[in-house]
Amino acid sequence: MNITSERRLDDGVVERHINLGDVPGIVWTPPAAESVPLILMGHPGGGLDRIYPRLVGRAQHSAALGFASATLELPGSGVRPRVVELDAARDDLQRAVRSGEPVPDDVVDRLILPLLDLAVPELRSLIDTLLEWPEIGGPVAVSGGVISLGIRLATTDPRIVAAGLFAGSYVPRSILDEARALTIPVHVLLQWDDEGNDRQMALDLFDAFGSPEKTLMANLGGHTGVPAHAGEDAARFFVQHLRDDQDAPLVR
Repeated sequence: MNITSERRLDDGVVERHINLGDVPGIVWTPPAAESVPLILMGHPGGGLDRIYPRLVGRAQHSAALGFASATLELPGSGVRPRVVELDAARDDLQRAVRSGEPVPDDVVDRLILPLLDLAVPELRSLIDTLLEWPEIGGPVAVSGGVISLGIRLATTDPRIVAAGLFAGSYVPRSILDEARALTIPVHVLLQWDDEGNDRQMALDLFDAFGSPEKTLMANLGGHTGVPAHAGEDAARFFVQHLRDDQDAPLVR
């Protein structure tokens, strides 16, 4: 890993832009951090520069709770080389959405499953590296982003102890089988009127989770209509499962 830039934000959070091999990413640590838990922040892709304001806001909220945060650019996204197979599948998905027809299962598989095969090893390598930093000591959680990616990562890396997932992306049916193997605590946010999400698939996926501790928070509204209190509930979830001291203040 190479650190390409480092700066301290107004609240004291340290922001480092990194390259993990040739994969760009960002790491945020609280002021004077020492062996703090780590949250891997997922995102929908499209370039870290474009979604930076949302990412840094989430990272600062997490830092106020005593957590480090990190994210990587997704394969085929942003400044990374295009992945022809993913681009073709994405075009097919957009055509199906524009036509008003259900998105075929094979299109979802071609878009999501190769992405998981590429992204999961990179994220596991990121965990390997960051847990060697004196500022970061674990445990590790995943938060948001492509829900199938969070599931695959959480079921294949035993260092991940909690998953806060957003039901806002298409899910291959084979992921339901992987969800049955997930036994860590799970907190799922579902926007009931999300135009880009198959609501029934999201409900089926939640039902499939093998975890004895799982929570589904469903709110009316579209993909970008997440209410503020949903973030407070997610903060409580991460405090409960990442901190020994659960009296940390919740960021509003």
